Amino acid sequence: MVAGSNPARLTNYKNFFGATHPGYTVSMNITTKQYNLELPTVGSIALTVNKYGEGRPYLVLHGGGGPQTVQAFANKLANEKHVQVLVPIHPGFALTNRPEKLTTIKQLAELYNKLLDTLNINNVVVIGNSLGGWIAAEMSLFDSKRVSCIVLVDAVGIDVPEHPVVDFFSLSLEEVAKHSYYDPLKFAIDPAKLPPAVQAAMPQNRATLKIYSGGPSMSDPTLKNRLASVFMPVLVLWGEGDKIVDQDYEKAFAKIFSNASFEQLNKTGHMPQIETPDQLIARIWEFSSSKNVGGSK
Repeated sequence: MVAGSNPARLTNYKNFFGATHPGYTVSMNITTKQYNLELPTVGSIALTVNKYGEGRPYLVLHGGGGPQTVQAFANKLANEKHVQVLVPIHPGFALTNRPEKLTTIKQLAELYNKLLDTLNINNVVVIGNSLGGWIAAEMSLFDSKRVSCIVLVDAVGIDVPEHPVVDFFSLSLEEVAKHSYYDPLKFAIDPAKLPPAVQAAMPQNRATLKIYSGGPSMSDPTLKNRLASVFMPVLVLWGEGDKIVDQDYEKAFAKIFSNASFEQLNKTGHMPQIETPDQLIARIWEFSSSKNVGGSK
């Protein structure tokens, strides 16, 4: 059920540090709606969803940096490929409300499958970055006929011995940038100069990330075995400059699925949607275009 609609127009993309990225200077047309969805284990959930463009639906799931880390990418994908891009805000991020009982990645995956049912859309391409990749992987286990394929972008969520996810919660903002970007100097920031809205959201984003992820490990030890039953087409992408997760980690992710491939993205890091969006769109487009099953509504 749609609770409300609020068309918004934003100028200039800001990454989750609050710095304006020079690659994103065009204005963005965003339609924002709130959906009241029910989960048996949680009850009613108010879910905010930003929508860009029209056409085949692409569901983009943001990571721990919040929806700002994918906003401009979603806009670019929608404009250049003439598709519909949906970006839900994980409840608790960006100063949204998180019901007390909504605490797991599996519940978020169930919530987003419920969203697809509510919207009655098919042939959906699910793209998840970092924590969003973990959610996308969990979504594949619901075997929804509405999803045609999944793209995991520098995803976390599995346990790979000798290749742990870096403890994000122990890092300063400067250290997060060094671990996240191929060229971190472009994203160095002075925290005191962050926009007030970004400053206000960051502590809650961090706390919400900790709740959903379960803590520093950023993994579910049961996930690997459960994903082995998934036959859906999956593309696993990894940026060569990513120091949050290494190449072996992402290759292990790809090996779990019955129908997955791994590709390295050059001169980019943990968030290629910010550093090299053109490269990322090209890889996603080539993969998803060959997985066009049926029509979308």
